[in-house]
Amino acid sequence: MNATTRTLWRDGLWTNNPGLVQLLGLCPLLAVTGTAINGLGLGLATLAVLAASNVLVSLLRHQVAAELRIPVFVLIIATLVTVVDRILAAFFYDLWTTLGIFIPLIVTNCTLLARAEAFASRRPVIDALHDGLAQGLGFLLVLVVLGSLRELIGQGSLLAGADQLFGPAAAGLTLQLFPEQHGLLLAILPPGAFIGLGLLVALRQHLHTRRPAPRSAPSTEPAGTSAPGPETA
Repeated sequence: MNATTRTLWRDGLWTNNPGLVQLLGLCPLLAVTGTAINGLGLGLATLAVLAASNVLVSLLRHQVAAELRIPVFVLIIATLVTVVDRILAAFFYDLWTTLGIFIPLIVTNCTLLARAEAFASRRPVIDALHDGLAQGLGFLLVLVVLGSLRELIGQGSLLAGADQLFGPAAAGLTLQLFPEQHGLLLAILPPGAFIGLGLLVALRQHLHTRRPAPRSAPSTEPAGTSAPGPETA
C-alpha cells in the first residue's frame, strides 16, 4: 500500500470521517441507527453506491463537459441507488421494509456528490475506488457503533434482527444482555441519536487531539549549544 492509498484510508476512517468530522449524511445516520443491523444494512448500501459512483465518475471524467458534470454525477448516483434499492427489495425484503425511505434518500447524502466532485472526477480509477471504499467504510463504522450503543442501552440487546440481513440461520445471533423493559427509552428515541452522535464526535476529537506531538530529530550541534525543542502539534 503506497503513501497515497494509506492517506486515503486514514482520511476516510479517521482524519476526515464523513460521520464524525464532515458531519455529512446525518439524516439517515440519526434515523436508522436504532439497532446495529439497521446501521449495518444502510452502511453497506451506502458503501456500495459510494465506491461504484466514484469508479464510474473517474472513468467518465474526460468524457463529461465541465458544465454538465454535476447533473451527470447526480444521474450516476441516482441510478446506482435505484439498483441497490431493487436488490434489497428482492433479496432482503424485511430489511428493505425496515429501512424504508432511507435507501432512496442515499441519493441526497452529500458525501457521495462531494467525493465525486472533489476527488473522483480528478483522480485515476484506483485512487477513486480506494477513496470510495474508505469513506464508505468510515460512514458504515459510525452507523454500526452508534446503532450498537443505542440498541444496547435502549433494549439490552445486540444484533437484533440479524436474520433480516444474514438469513433465518442468523436469528440466533441476537444477544439479549438484560431485559428490554430495563433499557433506557431515551436511547432509541431521536434525542438519543443526537446525544449518542455528539458523544462519539467528542470522543473522536478527544482522542485525535491527544495524539503525541512528533518528536524532533536528535541534535547534531556541538556540545554546549541548546538543541531546539520538540515541535508543537
